[in-house]
Amino acid sequence: MEKVKFETETLISTSPSILFNCLISPSGLSEWFADDVNIKLDVYTFFWDGDEDTATLLKSRKGNEVRFQWSEDEGTPYYFEMAIQIDDLTKEIALVITDFAEEDEIEEAKLLWESNIQKLKFAIGG
Repeated sequence: MEKVKFETETLISTSPSILFNCLISPSGLSEWFADDVNIKLDVYTFFWDGDEDTATLLKSRKGNEVRFQWSEDEGTPYYFEMAIQIDDLTKEIALVITDFAEEDEIEEAKLLWESNIQKLKFAIGG
C-alpha cells in the first residue's frame, strides 16, 4: 500500500546542539525514541519492549537534520526526518518531523510522534 508524506512541528526550549545530540546519538535517541539504540556504521538498531528494527542513516547535517530509512522501506522513497529550525526573529527552536504512513494510519503516526516528542521534552527539560 502506498504511503503519504506528513509533517509535524513542535517548539522545543533547548539549545540546537543538545537537541541535535538527541536526534543522532544512540544515548540521545534512547532517552525518548526507543528503549535502547545501537549503531554500527550508518545502521541504527532500535529496541522496544523486546522488539527491534533497523534503520539506515541516509543524511545528516550537523546541528540541523537527520534522515533515516527503515530497513523495510529500503528501495522505496520513504524515510523519516527530524530537522531543527530556528526562527530568525524570535530564535525559537522547532523540531520538524517528516514521515510517511498509510493514509488510514496518519493520525496514529502523528500521535506516536507527539508522544515521543513529549518524552524528548521531558528528557531535555524543554
